[in-house]
Amino acid sequence: MSSLAGATQDEVRRSNLSLVLTLLHRRGAQSRSQIVATTGLNRSTVGDLVSELVDGGVVRESAGVSGGVGRPSLRVEPVAEAATVLALDMRVERTVAAVVGLGGRVFSRREQRHAGESQDELLDQVCEIARHVLAEGPGLASWVGTGIGVPGVVRTDDGLVRFAPNLGWVDVPLGDRVAQSFRSSFGGERQVAVRNDSDLGVLAEQIRGAAADADNVIYLSGDVGVGGGFLIDGQPLVGAGGYGGEVGHMRVNPAGGVCRCGAIGCWETEIGQDAILRKSGAATLNETLDRASGGDAQAQQALAEVAQWLGLGLANLVNIANPQTIVLGGHLGAVYAAQPTVVDRFVDGALPAPREQARVVCAALGAEGALIGASEVAFSGLLADPIGVLARAEKAS
Repeated sequence: MSSLAGATQDEVRRSNLSLVLTLLHRRGAQSRSQIVATTGLNRSTVGDLVSELVDGGVVRESAGVSGGVGRPSLRVEPVAEAATVLALDMRVERTVAAVVGLGGRVFSRREQRHAGESQDELLDQVCEIARHVLAEGPGLASWVGTGIGVPGVVRTDDGLVRFAPNLGWVDVPLGDRVAQSFRSSFGGERQVAVRNDSDLGVLAEQIRGAAADADNVIYLSGDVGVGGGFLIDGQPLVGAGGYGGEVGHMRVNPAGGVCRCGAIGCWETEIGQDAILRKSGAATLNETLDRASGGDAQAQQALAEVAQWLGLGLANLVNIANPQTIVLGGHLGAVYAAQPTVVDRFVDGALPAPREQARVVCAALGAEGALIGASEVAFSGLLADPIGVLARAEKAS
């Protein structure tokens, strides 16, 4: 609570409401006693805060289960349908959309392959799929925000996609265009947050996945390209303009191939899916994996070479960031699962002290990481100021 020194009573109350609702959103139902123990707030303060959140309609209480002497503590749980967000994951070949309720409950989810190549066509499709999932959710009255993940360099202040080579985008004002489209289609003003998909992936894995309880995390996602997301001391590493974490474009091989970004020898050219398929001669990643498991020498060699480059790059990141957990998503998780010894051997080339603290794991959330992360970013406004956001949403509707 030291960070609240000098804060007004209203600021302290808002911070404490945020603390309690965030706990319930991330960990699910808790007894009042558990909330007291986790937050460090006293029992009467927790009682007042919970009552205010109940009055706001975002949590409900029910009788607890007796586990010992005395009256059981009341059970408090988030009301999923009271506040929902729209989460969008704009992948290279398709867009995935979901309506997610408080506490992480998914009400509706759809995928749609990209039917056109122009920016306008793709944005029209985004709005179309949004309309479908919103119609299948609890209703517009509960919709408090939108989060969008993009495989590219994003300016976080306004959602401008500066560069997304695998989408063919340069300086696309995605945040403004989506907000304008939603305003025209649905009315009202709702926050639209656009982030790099790997920045969302690391957030999701730390909140609900393989990096739970770790404050220093590196997340690498592999699809057509390679992206990276970092948490340092629990805070996202995004840089001055939100462009940090583009590890796929670290230049690792001066004699390598040309990257989609135009540079020579980016890490992405050595560990991306295209590199695997080029080396294995297979048509798909699954075919490469199947061939390798069946004893095909070319496929095994392809995975081993990619695993070496993966481990080499990870060793550098271990030295730079000193992570507790490195989470590998997409095809990089598949490479690690197929060649863990090779990857680990090259990661062991890192300095001993940070290497001792780092573990490498596969993503627990699979391909859903960016989508889940998008929902968490969209909920951030509500979790920071529960009563204020709900009051504004009610007024806008």
